[in-house]
Amino acid sequence: MKRLVTVPLSVRTSDLPKRAASALVMVTIAGLALWLGGWWWRALVAVIALVGVYEFWRIATRISSNNLARAGTIIGGVLYLGWGATALALLPQAVVLGVVAIVIATDTGAYFSGRAIGGPKIAPRISPSKTWAGLGGGMIAAGLVSLAFFASNVGPDAMSVMGLAALAIGAGLAVVAQAGDFFESWLKRRAGIKDSGNLIPGHGGVLDRIDGLLPVAIVSAELWYRVHP
Repeated sequence: MKRLVTVPLSVRTSDLPKRAASALVMVTIAGLALWLGGWWWRALVAVIALVGVYEFWRIATRISSNNLARAGTIIGGVLYLGWGATALALLPQAVVLGVVAIVIATDTGAYFSGRAIGGPKIAPRISPSKTWAGLGGGMIAAGLVSLAFFASNVGPDAMSVMGLAALAIGAGLAVVAQAGDFFESWLKRRAGIKDSGNLIPGHGGVLDRIDGLLPVAIVSAELWYRVHP
């Protein structure tokens, strides 16, 4: 297996302007498509899914030289991406906004709490930077964002059992987002690559940006259509 190359901190820091510019472009395109809604949003989701399938194929070809193993990995990736993309395409706009906000809150909370507290790693062989403190911070941030979305809909009644349920759901989705991150990191480790692709300057590939979003969208869709009154 190919060994992953460790990127020096100075190199990563020098990429910050490029990363920020790419992030701004991504947020603008996604925000505009979501605001327009309908086929605009679904077309964007479809394009992202197709690029993700290509990147999954790229990873699968590097993991194994066995055609049967490659086919199984690719089929699994297509099903996974298709499920997540369908969820994002069909969920109401407000729910999609909530899903995206929870994933962002998870990443942000995990980053700052992980750096501030440090401590034991969750799975250092898969993702060396992920700590239990970071996961806890991500869960708190995601829970508060979920509660805020709930409060914006029900007002003062948010401080209730249902409000606590929204808080717990947000925290649980943070765990789901981190699981998606670990899953993609594990695949890349097996493939011996740092990024799933090089489409997004400073960010890598599409899968690198939606690794946490996909499973959260899937679980959120199941909760919305099966549990939501």
